[in-house]
Amino acid sequence: MGDSASRSVPASSVALPSAWWVLIAGLVGLAGSAALTVEKIAILRNPSYVPSCNFNPIVSCGSVMTTPQASVLGFPNSLIGIAAFSVVVVTGVLAVANVPLPQWYWIGLTAATLVGAAFVHWLIFQSLYRIGALCPYCMAVWVVTITLLVVVASIAFRPAGENGGGAVGRELYRWRWSIATLWFTAVFLLILARFWDYWSTLL
Repeated sequence: MGDSASRSVPASSVALPSAWWVLIAGLVGLAGSAALTVEKIAILRNPSYVPSCNFNPIVSCGSVMTTPQASVLGFPNSLIGIAAFSVVVVTGVLAVANVPLPQWYWIGLTAATLVGAAFVHWLIFQSLYRIGALCPYCMAVWVVTITLLVVVASIAFRPAGENGGGAVGRELYRWRWSIATLWFTAVFLLILARFWDYWSTLL
């Protein structure tokens, strides 16, 4: 009975490049979230503190961290990032160590990452069209969250063999990085267009 129960939750190893990217994305996201938390604490202790990530009127994390959007649940969003990316880092370590994780775990992680990506896109909209400033650490989190969604989803729903996953699944898997590239290009163009008046003065 125990053997049949274990077979009902299949587990499989992850390709090493994908495993490493889960780990790297987790570490970058964790570092960015931790840096934002440190800067936020410094601002709370000293309102006149100038964050290290303030570079110009547009690229200025201080302008973002002091807004209500930076604390949606009543505490800094970066604390959510620390908790979430800690899970990703542990997952990445296990994947790199070739420890098989059940498919339901990867599907659950994909769902959680999808929620995180939706939140990130809300923050992108807020940064561009409400706050009018860009936070470098936040943008690092944007990048790793989007790429993490692509990688984790490709692990969770990767075709099982030549005919696995269905035609739609196989095509999405095949073109996943092209989709991600178009995704990043769209965000880049939105940033370029939104702050073009400022960028044009630097040319």
